[in-house]
Amino acid sequence: MTDTKVFLLDGGSLVLDGFHIWWNKGPGGEVRFPVYSILIEHAEGRFLIDTGYDFDHVQKVLPFEKPQQTQQQTIPGALKLLGLEPKDIDVVFNSHFHFDHVGGNKFFPDAKKICHKAEIEQAANPQPFEVLGYSDMSFSAEAAAARGMADQLTAGQTDANSRFDVVEGDVELAKGVKLIFTPGHAIGNYSLLVDLPNRAPILFTIDAAYTKKSLELGVQAGFHIDPIAGVQSMQRLRGIADETGAELMFSHDAESFKDYRTGVNYYG
Repeated sequence: MTDTKVFLLDGGSLVLDGFHIWWNKGPGGEVRFPVYSILIEHAEGRFLIDTGYDFDHVQKVLPFEKPQQTQQQTIPGALKLLGLEPKDIDVVFNSHFHFDHVGGNKFFPDAKKICHKAEIEQAANPQPFEVLGYSDMSFSAEAAAARGMADQLTAGQTDANSRFDVVEGDVELAKGVKLIFTPGHAIGNYSLLVDLPNRAPILFTIDAAYTKKSLELGVQAGFHIDPIAGVQSMQRLRGIADETGAELMFSHDAESFKDYRTGVNYYG
């Protein structure tokens, strides 16, 4: 691996009401939106940002989100399209621990895992309105034990192989790969800025702004822990995009996602 490449791993889709996607703004009604993970091939290794959702978990716990996911849209299936297996991933970074960002963590017992220092404790002891967001505990034996959800762990998952290195603030994950701390949606939420050799940088808002409309209007998702911090994070992202000339990519924007490169097609 030499030049940096960014792959978007299509993880299927979910449904929310528009008033949840655009908090108190709408319009209401069902909106089907994409879920994807970000794979960065880099001279320093392969970095996977988030691991999507687990179909069976969503069907059991959040069936109203109407998951649609093919075998190729599972994390192992998406990696297989690229000729890779979970063992080929060096680092898994979770932007936060909501269920649609951690569902595939269990496939990476050997990868180094990184998160914000506050996220494991928050997942282990969520606020009442966060319980469904932090409903998939399969990413961490520690968090699962704290919630009495050890039944979610797969065979072979231990505290040792689901342990995280923790970070805070902005962090350089690798040269030209910067984690941008954008709290509000979650207590330890991150966005991602990636420099690329042959094009403008990409600024992934991740869940700081679900959609282009979210960022333009300053309207975050209904699921958040700190609405003021969330608005400030969106303002910061707009400033970074203006300063760097980065292309913005959004986490759950069906209209934008139609034009994103996925599968074997990459940004480089």
